[in-house]
Amino acid sequence: MSTTPRIAIVGAGLGGLVCAGVLQRHGVPVTVFERESGPHSRSQGGTLDIHEGTGQVALHAAGLFDQFLALARPESQEWRLYDRHATLIRHDQAGEGDLSRPEIDRGQLRTLLLDSLTPGTVHWNHPVRAVTPLPHGIARVHHHDRTSEDFDLAIGADGAWSRVRPALSNGQPSYAGVTMVETHFDDVDHRHPGIAHLVGRGTMSAKAGGRSLVMQRNSKGHVRVYLTFRGPQDWHTGLDLADTEAVRARLLTRYQGWHESLLDILRDNEGGFIDRPMFVLPVPHSWQRVPGITLLGDAAHLMPPVGVGANLALLDGAELAHAVIEHPTIDEALDAYESVMLPRALDNAKTAQHMLATLMPDTDTDDAAFPDTLWPPAPSPTPPPLTPAKDTSTDEIKGCAVTVSRP
Repeated sequence: MSTTPRIAIVGAGLGGLVCAGVLQRHGVPVTVFERESGPHSRSQGGTLDIHEGTGQVALHAAGLFDQFLALARPESQEWRLYDRHATLIRHDQAGEGDLSRPEIDRGQLRTLLLDSLTPGTVHWNHPVRAVTPLPHGIARVHHHDRTSEDFDLAIGADGAWSRVRPALSNGQPSYAGVTMVETHFDDVDHRHPGIAHLVGRGTMSAKAGGRSLVMQRNSKGHVRVYLTFRGPQDWHTGLDLADTEAVRARLLTRYQGWHESLLDILRDNEGGFIDRPMFVLPVPHSWQRVPGITLLGDAAHLMPPVGVGANLALLDGAELAHAVIEHPTIDEALDAYESVMLPRALDNAKTAQHMLATLMPDTDTDDAAFPDTLWPPAPSPTPPPLTPAKDTSTDEIKGCAVTVSRP
């Protein structure tokens, strides 16, 4: 970049933070606006498998790969697949030394990214209402308090219900016909040995047709549970979702006939149930170039949560930062970034749609049909390695959950 641009990132999720981190490592200042009141204002969601061809590429670019490995859980690259009778029908395990998709708690990864930034980079409790294009490639960021600021580049990294997206596209998320209901267990190895046996060291899934029970082991014995089923978004009509026992009774009816050990997941969970209807953007979702404004992650390509969303957000963020660094103008940088990101997003969105249809068929079958692989293929084309910053810059500059239904 021939001159130092003014850059704003809207959203302190994983993609926005890695973009900010790579920019700062190359001496480019950036401001991140985040609606949350602070880094610990809410739970950051469950565990993520970080893929070597996408998310790990981004972490290398941010200079954080070694720190990531120190926190990651390679042993959690394990899947146990059951039918509704609790019969184990497949057990996938990674080989010794396999680091292709190690797991890490989303909150740990976000903290790692936040700690790499210059203090004060993230402006907490600063929701953005909208971004509008101005002449000469300027983007105006409108804050919730009715003030505004102008930037040479505004990046929408603000997830499913992006406030930046309307500057580029009329695309809106729509209900995918599938709902996830989340709950959890703590200290499973000591307090819930049956659950610990079912989930193993990684992830388990039991399914029958368009219903499944998924459990994922997080760090420190914490297990997240996702009851996933096809049905209307208003499946809970007449229920108070805060009434845990009433919700439990409704869910037990939906899973009637399943093995008692699987129903214990619904009976013995700790805490309440969280309704998470699944939303997706249209496929394809794209836009005509708008100078000074772009999107990354779920803001650009919200798709079913089948293991690629967070990884694509990380790769988007790193590639966008490198495009800004390597091109003389913002317009050229966005041309380079979007020409790669949008086709890649389309390929992955089609794959994710197919995966969802296979995992959650719209039938009443009792089959426990799983695809040959539960991991989508690496993005196409495979991204080249991103060049990490020189060590000299780090002395000067120390440096975003499944978003589902929050409008």
